[in-house]
Amino acid sequence: MREDFIHYLWRFKKFDTTNLRTTQNEPITIIRSGDYLELSGPDFFNAQLIIGNQKWAGNVEIHTKASDWYNHFHEKDKAYENVILHVVWENDSTIFRRNNTEIPVLVLKNYVSKDIISSYNSLLVAKTWIFCEKELSQIDNFTFKNWQERLFFERLERKSQFVKELLLELENDWEAVLFCLLAKNFGLNTNGNSFLQIAKAIPFSIIRKESFELGNLEALLLGTAGLLEKDYQDVYCIDLKIRYFYLVDKYKISKAYVDNVEFFKHRPDNFPTIRLSQLANLYHTEQHLFSKIIHLNSAQKVYETIKVSAGLYWQTHYQFDKESSFKSKFLSKSFLDLIIINTIIPIQFTYANTIGESISENLISFMMGVTSEKNAILDKFESFGISSENAFESQSLLELKNEYCNKKGCLKCAVGMNLLKG
Repeated sequence: MREDFIHYLWRFKKFDTTNLRTTQNEPITIIRSGDYLELSGPDFFNAQLIIGNQKWAGNVEIHTKASDWYNHFHEKDKAYENVILHVVWENDSTIFRRNNTEIPVLVLKNYVSKDIISSYNSLLVAKTWIFCEKELSQIDNFTFKNWQERLFFERLERKSQFVKELLLELENDWEAVLFCLLAKNFGLNTNGNSFLQIAKAIPFSIIRKESFELGNLEALLLGTAGLLEKDYQDVYCIDLKIRYFYLVDKYKISKAYVDNVEFFKHRPDNFPTIRLSQLANLYHTEQHLFSKIIHLNSAQKVYETIKVSAGLYWQTHYQFDKESSFKSKFLSKSFLDLIIINTIIPIQFTYANTIGESISENLISFMMGVTSEKNAILDKFESFGISSENAFESQSLLELKNEYCNKKGCLKCAVGMNLLKG
């Protein structure tokens, strides 16, 4: 039996509470089961119980086996001195506090119905992908939609944490934060960290000053990425290299370590040369981007605001010295959808929280107008009858899979708890 299931039973009183008794045959009355805080220390804080004829206020600790108390060295930890009840599935050892007084024990399995144990075991039978894959589509729409909303904001909170870290690192300069976040997401999964290192290596004050000259921005980004180091023959590359070394000397830019950018396995439109040129062009076109980004409220407005392409040279190149057929390399709608999901929504959410403004409903509406991502996880959910019609739904499903299903968090999940009700 897993300990999280026992937590679930105690937290929601999913057992017969009418005739509870300790292993010493003393009656137990639960006035308050306690606060489940999931922190270090006892599992449930501030419980209130009547054991025998005595009313107790304190903490409740839960284990699969009573002997886990000693396996976890609780007898040496002062945080466990105020435990008033030890709830276990199997009582295989007598447990004492640090002062050698015995802790009352409740063997919970004696009070749990066979039906709920059967439902739990059925839920956790190994499946090909997730535990509830056969039952998932049976969850009522109201429960699932409410759960999706919570999942969406849990995912957004985690993304927001990264924005807050950047904000602290960049001394509360929101424009600089946006630049770093955009750079990271222009690099996608493969080059994201490298692009972030590039953005951090160039003080944003320099980007501001040089934004009126596209060639200088390209030189700074491509040079910092290490893409100007070879002896190329094209005049354009030679010009960028001259610009880069001039700007490094002018601004005394320190050499920073940047992971090698990758071309391998990328479609040509995602080559780092193209993406860095597009990023340079964006900051050449929009000098005060944050003040615009923060007020965008629809995908269409994003498409209209961030309508940039790679520079002229890159219309006939993907790499230096290798000419290709002409192609206008504008940011695609699908790429901008990813920028909305991973940059614009998180920074709007974080900024609103910072100034004490609630924009939750606006963000949901915004995301419902963005096309869902396409990946193996979402395809798998669709095979179980759970489709994602927009980015709000797809982000929720990704959070569900990565933070609950993969971590076997069924008893913290609204779907799992709903299925346990039978």
